[in-house]
Amino acid sequence: MARKFQSGQALVLVLLSLSVVLTLVLFILSRSITDISVSSTQEESIRAFSAAEAGIERSLIVGTGFSSTDIGNASYTTSVTDFALGGYDISYPSPLIVGEVATTWFTSHDTDGNLTCSALPCFTGDRMKVCWGNPGTGNSSATTPAIEISVFYESPVGSIANVRVARALIDPNSARRGGNANILAHDAGTCTIGAQTYQFQKTLTFSSLGIPSSTYQNNGGLQLSKIKMLYNSDQPHLLGVSVNSSGDTLPSQGQQIDSRGVAGDSNRRIVVYQSYAENPFFGSSIVTPAGITK
Repeated sequence: MARKFQSGQALVLVLLSLSVVLTLVLFILSRSITDISVSSTQEESIRAFSAAEAGIERSLIVGTGFSSTDIGNASYTTSVTDFALGGYDISYPSPLIVGEVATTWFTSHDTDGNLTCSALPCFTGDRMKVCWGNPGTGNSSATTPAIEISVFYESPVGSIANVRVARALIDPNSARRGGNANILAHDAGTCTIGAQTYQFQKTLTFSSLGIPSSTYQNNGGLQLSKIKMLYNSDQPHLLGVSVNSSGDTLPSQGQQIDSRGVAGDSNRRIVVYQSYAENPFFGSSIVTPAGITK
């Protein structure tokens, strides 16, 4: 009986050992399969992203979109659309740090990039509202963002040789403004453009900037505006422009290129905004009244 009992114990130990070994083998196989799957997914993700980049580069060169186009083991689809064409609002895709400038075009561009109002819309409204600052930003900090707005216009209209500049400085920080009448305060309340909220806002009529109505009421009179961010050395801040109350819409501000890359089950998307090139004449030099430091 003792031998039979010992034999039974040995069988149990063998079965337990086999169970442990089998469990370890299954665990290793499971990890291997998972690692292979993760590696495959990562590889597909990289291929999809590379395909999306290839689509962006091709559309930037050619200027058109492309339907599903194979590239190796991946494919891309791109679309090219006019950014802000026929709209009242612009939410600039990238926040700005101190010294950076955002451009708003009031005149259209032809296919060669030349300014034109022939068969293309040009802005003839009488005002613009600028919204800036991340939500919750205080107005009394040394790094509270202020802005400088420069509006380039022709006077008389149709003479590019007589382009003039009207400027305004808006600073939410009353201590920095002091008693300087050349520095404007922001308007009360926050500002919302689309789904984006901005902390500060200012509506400027072009007549208040000294631009004659014979200019801004005519096609091609207003050329563009350049908005420079000031003081915010701590972090970039959001910026947007609205002309909703002006009675006119904006021309195209450039091209938005949307590229989607696909590889296996992975999908990646890249969106690029390509603005129009500026004439060197439209520089970003500024006039700094007393009391402004940068």
